[in-house]
Amino acid sequence: AQTCPRSWSWPSSLSDMKQHAQVVVIGGGVVGASVLYHLTRAGWTDVVLLERRELTAGSTWHAAGGMHTLNGDPNVARLQQYTIQLYEEIQLVSGQDCSIHLPGGLMLADTDVRMDWLRMAQARGRYLGMDLELITSREAADLFPLMDPTGVLGAAWLPTDGYLDPSGLTYALLGGAKARGVTVESTVRVTDLVAEGGRIRRVVTDHGDVTAETVVAACGMYTPDVAALAGVTVPIVPMAHQYLITKGIDGVTDEL
Repeated sequence: AQTCPRSWSWPSSLSDMKQHAQVVVIGGGVVGASVLYHLTRAGWTDVVLLERRELTAGSTWHAAGGMHTLNGDPNVARLQQYTIQLYEEIQLVSGQDCSIHLPGGLMLADTDVRMDWLRMAQARGRYLGMDLELITSREAADLFPLMDPTGVLGAAWLPTDGYLDPSGLTYALLGGAKARGVTVESTVRVTDLVAEGGRIRRVVTDHGDVTAETVVAACGMYTPDVAALAGVTVPIVPMAHQYLITKGIDGVTDEL
């Protein structure tokens, strides 16, 4: 795999932009790219993705990129497990490096109730085929020496937890999709969605119209605005990020 180039230029003859597609995906972030990739893997190649600015210019560029497999909902846990496997696959398919790092993750319990929840999660993880181990607070401190084990009753150790570069992943997904013949158009703004018979049939852009059988809105925090063009209410709201700034930590800054 090679480092994913941020200067990729997606050839786009906007004057000759496709006028019809089986599916139009709106949004060139990681979600839109994932939708595009999975459609092509299912055999749908008459697909076009539209991005109003540059690819990954929305929430994707500042996403933390953390990934983990432990979740209270078994369906979500299975989905998270699948995506981690997908990250390895997409690097091979696209030849692009997603900067995947899997140092492992700890989930701590400081109450009996929380410890019971971890035991339940471990049992559920076995059913899902997940690699999840319950360990003592001392074992957790050995894995993460900066933590204070005081008051910690135990922990769950997930060796597949880690992080990656969301922008690199997006380009890898798009690269894998484009290899199967789909069209990716950046700097194309959707200005209207025209519905006929209860379905969106035409996507109006500042570079021409595209008729479509199916339209997917994968616009992150802008999805409510885009959906409103078709008279649809999408009840999502953007959440503010929280940042913690500390002074230098002995044992960490020494390694930088």
